[in-house]
Amino acid sequence: MRYLLAILLALFMAAPALAGFSDPGARQGGFKGPGAQPPASTVSQARGMRDDARVTLTGNIVSQLPSDHDKYIFRDATGEITVEIDQEDFRGQNVTPANTVRIIGEVDKEFGRAPEIDVKYLEVLN
Repeated sequence: MRYLLAILLALFMAAPALAGFSDPGARQGGFKGPGAQPPASTVSQARGMRDDARVTLTGNIVSQLPSDHDKYIFRDATGEITVEIDQEDFRGQNVTPANTVRIIGEVDKEFGRAPEIDVKYLEVLN
């Protein structure tokens, strides 16, 4: 009984901290000042960002890579970039190349490979 109460108390205390993770699209705080980089808003900008930099991109997912079921080609007016979208990040939404989507994620740079975007949140705009 003590263990059950301890677990319930821990879950109760963690609930407010976990509440902030319920909507990755929610406005996020952070440092705003000298040296801070704003989130990239185009593919061209994202390519020049540091590893793990936050990005918010609007465009189209134009194809899926045949070699990896979680990787897609994302295109906006400035170019194309590979994005990694886990199945659960689609949240039941169907997406076609005709749909405009907003993705929020992080730049993923690995030595010797082109930059990619690790998508944390996807929203279909039309």
